[in-house]
Amino acid sequence: MKITRVSAIPLRYPMEKPIWDAQHFIPARTAVLVQIETDSGLTGVGESACFGGPWETTATLVEKEIAPYYVGQDPFLVEKLWTATYQGTIQHGRRGAVIAALSGVDIAVWDLIGKAMGRPLYQVLGAFTDSVPAYASGGFYSEGKGASELASEVAGYLKQGFTAAKIKLGGLAPAADLDRVAAVRSAIGPDVPLMVDANSNWDVPTALKMVRALEAFDVAWVEEPVAPDDIEGCARVAAATWLPIAGFEQETTRFGFKPFILAQALQIVQPDVIWAGGITECRRIAALASAWNLACVPHVFSSGVCLAANLHFIASIPNGRWLEHDCNPNPLRLELIGGAIALGKDGRVALPQGPGLGVELDAGIVQRYRLA
Repeated sequence: MKITRVSAIPLRYPMEKPIWDAQHFIPARTAVLVQIETDSGLTGVGESACFGGPWETTATLVEKEIAPYYVGQDPFLVEKLWTATYQGTIQHGRRGAVIAALSGVDIAVWDLIGKAMGRPLYQVLGAFTDSVPAYASGGFYSEGKGASELASEVAGYLKQGFTAAKIKLGGLAPAADLDRVAAVRSAIGPDVPLMVDANSNWDVPTALKMVRALEAFDVAWVEEPVAPDDIEGCARVAAATWLPIAGFEQETTRFGFKPFILAQALQIVQPDVIWAGGITECRRIAALASAWNLACVPHVFSSGVCLAANLHFIASIPNGRWLEHDCNPNPLRLELIGGAIALGKDGRVALPQGPGLGVELDAGIVQRYRLA
């Protein structure tokens, strides 16, 4: 089997009601899917993160910079192809958009491998579990949403079957943000795991103040309290609290995560397979984390392909803990994959049992939201 074509499929869903976190205003949800075709007739699908820039940049990198390393090659040579691409683009890449583009192609290759073997990808990777607990990822800022409205939102997630939830912080003054946490904790009770995410918007003094205050609410973790470039600052914050510090969704490759781990700046490592180097590289990141007995809980905030790829990755590693399940309105998530991934009554998500990622793209959704 040889790869004959690698193409990008950009999609965009304009949100009826924009949301925002501490750093980003989000009026629409955009995704760049990757499709790999082969001479055997099998196709593989992946996704490349396009956060923080125009989708055209990511799509061009997929088709013009990454694809030449894969076209004409055997997809089973996954490690060789990843390494050749990383080394060949190192002057242009190493981080950022080039690694995101490589991520989507790598995921599509793994989807192909699973399909060729007739097995679900998590089993091909070496299954650790066949279901993963999911937490509701929401609690964004939006017009008209105060602390009481936020509390009602999170309580609603528990009624849907989620057993844990995450909300956004860092976009308001500390006192106002703590009011948000207090309202949610009061609504869901003391025993439900509650995660908070500052999206790297605090400086170190503010982060130190906030983590100490958040201890009273027994939050499950504090995500990205400071900028991802401030490894020393993050280590100071981690040393000042018993609350676990999680991050960094914006970091990529094992080379990027290594300094955080060595500095003891994180207790929870959060790569995203569509962003940090694909499944191939995220398995290395998870292995690195496991050597320090750290959990690996990926960032998952994009399309249904992103959800499926991260789910298979989590189910294949021994230090996976949770699946982040974005609860904001977005037909590019579950509708795109025909509802192939669903929350069970026990708050867990079962792994799709079809070959590869176990999902198929809904042609109608693709056609409706596809960009030029």
